[in-house]
Amino acid sequence: MPAKSKSQQKAAGAALSAKRGDTKKTDLQGASRQMADSMSEKELREMASTKRKGKKEHDSKS
Repeated sequence: MPAKSKSQQKAAGAALSAKRGDTKKTDLQGASRQMADSMSEKELREMASTKRKGKKEHDSKS
């Protein structure tokens, strides 16, 4: 599942880092903390590795 925005990609990268043990889970905030709890390492890796070209900074909720 590719990231829909740059901010979503950044949150996935932070969650992936915590999932791997590189950063503390307590350092995560908001969406990245929820992602770390609810997504597998494979899902986070796929979302974090999405190409950034052409992505919006934030995805609007319509």
